Amino acid sequence: MTSQATTLNAGANGNQTSTANMIELECVEKVYRTDRIETIALTNVNLSVREGEFISIMGPSGSGKSTLLNVIGLLDVPTGGKVTLNNRPVTSYGDRHLARVRNEHIGFVFQTFHLINDLSVVDNVEIPLLYRKSLSGSERRKLALRALDRVGLHARVHHFPSQLSGGQQQRVAIARAIVGNPRILLADEPTGNLDSQMGDEIMEVLSGGTRCPAESKPTSNSSRRGGLLRRSALAVSPGRVRRIG
Repeated sequence: MTSQATTLNAGANGNQTSTANMIELECVEKVYRTDRIETIALTNVNLSVREGEFISIMGPSGSGKSTLLNVIGLLDVPTGGKVTLNNRPVTSYGDRHLARVRNEHIGFVFQTFHLINDLSVVDNVEIPLLYRKSLSGSERRKLALRALDRVGLHARVHHFPSQLSGGQQQRVAIARAIVGNPRILLADEPTGNLDSQMGDEIMEVLSGGTRCPAESKPTSNSSRRGGLLRRSALAVSPGRVRRIG
């Protein structure tokens, strides 16, 4: 079973810290149920993330790291407990408000990328911006091109996902996640398909290029890369979370 790590950085400009908690989880539980099976993914998770904090969440595959990201990112509803963003309980949000918060304040990099094969690279990156009515088409395109340039894909903007390598597709997914300058960036193994040099560059983008990034990466990748970015750490062992630094 491969050990993996998820990191989370919360803060304005990615440099300063604050005593204010941007994210709080209180006694959070997540249970998946079917007719025959009950799977406990998270158990009594308590977590506070201050503005400006960068956290590494480490644990083996299947320990609950992705579920934790999904709960923080408002993609999944906890079975029990409370999730608070910016001092407001998520349970007070309606569906439209949740959708707006996800679009404007949270960026996602998924393990499976979720690129649309019929759209070009630049069109894929523009997708989150389509829901921001204040942006014109030219503004969306400018932001998308800038994000692709930051991940080293300026020469592939008119290609389609099927014409790219796995590592290039991963960089498109990262560009899509950062294009809207989210306050919180959740990324599940963003450097898994990248070589060491490109992985270092992407981690630099994720740690300094958004206001609040969170990434997940395998610890088998450059240990130097993880050491440079990690300010504090959490360990996840099936369903439970504890601080280790």
